[in-house]
Amino acid sequence: MNKTKLFYLLPVFLLATIIWASDFEYAEEKKGAKNHIFTSPNDASNTENFDKMMDVLTHQRCMNCHPGDNVPKQGEDSHPHYFGMARGEEDMGFDATNCNTCHQEENNDFSGVPGAPGWSLAPASMKWEGLSRTEIAASILDPKRNGNRSNHETEEHLTEHPLVLWAWTPGIDAAGNPREAPPVPKDEYIAAVKAWFHDGALIPEK
Repeated sequence: MNKTKLFYLLPVFLLATIIWASDFEYAEEKKGAKNHIFTSPNDASNTENFDKMMDVLTHQRCMNCHPGDNVPKQGEDSHPHYFGMARGEEDMGFDATNCNTCHQEENNDFSGVPGAPGWSLAPASMKWEGLSRTEIAASILDPKRNGNRSNHETEEHLTEHPLVLWAWTPGIDAAGNPREAPPVPKDEYIAAVKAWFHDGALIPEK
């Protein structure tokens, strides 16, 4: 092959090599896509933060106030609230059985009635009972279901609202038994939530 032909064929060889390399890389990415959950550069950390957050949000201290129906739940077994309580008006029960009739701004260790500022049932749009962890995560990120909150406002709600943080100081029940706190320490939960939002609030496919 003379130098003239080589001069014209060299760009063709280079182009073919680039195309082959691109196709190979795409094939490798596609092959591994099924096992790749996040687009984040640190999948393991993001998954860990998500799991810690959801370990708390799916605990009965949270789920009892996010029922799939209009009836608040109670106790470690999440049984329906005594006395026929229901959502009622503005998620606060009814005139004669308003939530704040019994639930004050702090726990009552004499009666065993729990309390915290803003005690109420979560709005109907925030029903979590019966949802998977990923479905709950999608719900808390959806302004149509989360009270029209931005991601930043949702992060603040999950890490600063007194009713959320009450879960770690739930007091005792009517029998004098300590209520179970969420399985993740409060400071660790708050750090995980903040890190999860900072990394883009990515939801794993699981």
